[in-house]
Amino acid sequence: MGIALTLGWTAASVAATPVELFNGRDLTGWKQRGGAAKYDIADGAIVGRSVPDTSNTFLTTEKEYGDFELELDFKIDDPTFNSGVQIRSHARPEGDGERVFGYQIEIDPRSDRAWSAGLYFEGGSDKRPDGWLNDLSKNEAARKAFKLGEWNHLRIVASGRHIQTWINGIPAADFTDSDDAAFTPSGFIGLQVHSVGKTEEPKEVRFRNIKLTELDGRTGAASQ
Repeated sequence: MGIALTLGWTAASVAATPVELFNGRDLTGWKQRGGAAKYDIADGAIVGRSVPDTSNTFLTTEKEYGDFELELDFKIDDPTFNSGVQIRSHARPEGDGERVFGYQIEIDPRSDRAWSAGLYFEGGSDKRPDGWLNDLSKNEAARKAFKLGEWNHLRIVASGRHIQTWINGIPAADFTDSDDAAFTPSGFIGLQVHSVGKTEEPKEVRFRNIKLTELDGRTGAASQ
């Protein structure tokens, strides 16, 4: 079944049954990478809490995914905090631990910017520095769609080189990766808890209803 969108926005058609990446009870199928932030379960949601003086932390899927539609809800209360959802990401050794890098769909509650659902490259690599791939500076509708302290719905479609995002039903990022050296066709999904300062009180972000539908990358159609 095709999905028609207004304003010229298109997405891969979706027909297969979504898979629940989070079972609502425990972290089966997930692995922590990077820093030492805490992840717990409360009220059917994954709760990520910051820990002072540690690096960015990620709860990642044990499986890797290529072309897919990913939907989830997130909630963040503190406008000074930051988070994100990694897609097609990887980790490399760094110091005594590891560094996650790859495409990140930003959770950015700062009221002066509000680029939640914008596309960022997290962690940098030898092929691409960290930084914005598609910010929301020219997308006022998407910036206004984010709701601080409430549940927000995030939709991500990754099909081949094309990555699209929606926040609360509003189109946000639309990016085609034309960099042959840096393009990543597959990798894990990750939920970020951003680093905080040495003296900051714990901050948290919540995730729930995490569903993924794998797509056929050759055609943009859902796999059967």
